[in-house]
Amino acid sequence: MTLPEFLLLLLRIWGSIGTVVVLIFLAWGIDRIDEDAQGAYVFRLLLVPGILLIWPLVLWRWWQIETERVAWFDRYRPSRRHGPAILAMSAAIVALVVIGLNARQYWPKDIVPVQLSERQ
Repeated sequence: MTLPEFLLLLLRIWGSIGTVVVLIFLAWGIDRIDEDAQGAYVFRLLLVPGILLIWPLVLWRWWQIETERVAWFDRYRPSRRHGPAILAMSAAIVALVVIGLNARQYWPKDIVPVQLSERQ
């Protein structure tokens, strides 16, 4: 398995899990943790892309609120411990760009390029 195939496999797995989380969270979970979202179905469609990307954070917050590990007034207060996550995500973006720029695809030497169409 090559690196691009492996990355695509990881992307498919991430997206599949994210799709399941989106379906479950938007069908049942959002009504349980946010009373203002009840009946707001167009709003839920706007959440789909974000939940697909950050589904582990959505599951973690949902679990915290459901098990009442967070006080009611702290539900809407953002977490202040984003420093390590910001550094990790920034390093990951830089690493992905560097890997993408360094990954070269080589054309086989024994195949001659063929022009598909000619200008007239």
